[in-house]
Amino acid sequence: MTQVLEPVNPEAPAPVPLVGGPRPPGAMADRAFRVVAFAAGVLVLAVLGLIIYATLKNSWDWFSAEGLKGILSTTWAPSQGEYGAGGLLLMTLIVGTVALVLAVPVSVGIALFVTEIAPRRMRLPIVFVIDLLAAIPSVVFGLWGLKQLATPLQGIYKSLHDTLGGVPVLGKIFGEPSASGLALMTAGIVVAIMITPIVTAITREVFATCPASQKEATLAMGATRWEMIRGAVFPHSRSGVVAAVIIGFGRAVGETIAVFLVIGSSQTLSANLLGPGDTLASAIVGGFGEATGIQKSALIGFGVVLLALTIVLGSIARAILRRANKRLGVSV
Repeated sequence: MTQVLEPVNPEAPAPVPLVGGPRPPGAMADRAFRVVAFAAGVLVLAVLGLIIYATLKNSWDWFSAEGLKGILSTTWAPSQGEYGAGGLLLMTLIVGTVALVLAVPVSVGIALFVTEIAPRRMRLPIVFVIDLLAAIPSVVFGLWGLKQLATPLQGIYKSLHDTLGGVPVLGKIFGEPSASGLALMTAGIVVAIMITPIVTAITREVFATCPASQKEATLAMGATRWEMIRGAVFPHSRSGVVAAVIIGFGRAVGETIAVFLVIGSSQTLSANLLGPGDTLASAIVGGFGEATGIQKSALIGFGVVLLALTIVLGSIARAILRRANKRLGVSV
């Protein structure tokens, strides 16, 4: 049987060439989006650069007069011409560490409960409450800690001191308690409550990204639920959990109003968690209004120290994470 070929229609449109020809309709929009995204990224760097420039410019008198000694000195006594940031920096780290010790286990536990254990009907209310707590202004937490938390903590602090005060090392950490209940520990507790929703929200989202196939395969091999979490969820989510901790710690060391209200305001460095203290941020808010001259320059310099502290801690955390991933054979 012979196949008859139909004649070519001379009026049919010519095929579109693979190269050249008219520009596709979405090319201009794609190029505009690329330009806007690039401009947004550059804008973030520009704003950060301007912040660093402005703070360094206004604090240069303190840096030039005190130098590295001003950052490391533990004496803050403006009336005597002493503008050291070392003691305030150490107390800032103490408050942040206390907050992390209290908040991270609770946050990880809540995130695991929401993603792995809680029924579907319970997840939405819990997530809603967590997001709502993250949106509460910090001054509300500070006022709550000042009015409702400080007084009950007085008795608890006294009991801790009576129990652990005679132990050689713990006796210094849990020394003579503050009579008002305003102390480094109180600030750490309030900040821990503040960063718990943030760490929980980020950790929950990270845990939710673990592939269901990995969890099901682990359970199919006879593992318990905890073994599945430890063997599948934690290794997959390690980077995200570290990032959540870094973000929480940055919020903890930079918190101002809430810490200022509950820390007790004492610039003398002490290892006593139950006594009053001050952080870099609370010292800024407490003394900036009346500061002049070199003291005002020093307080602005404290902001530079806080920014540098955040960058250094983030870099250290990333280095530790990279080393751990390299040891486990995970590419980053």
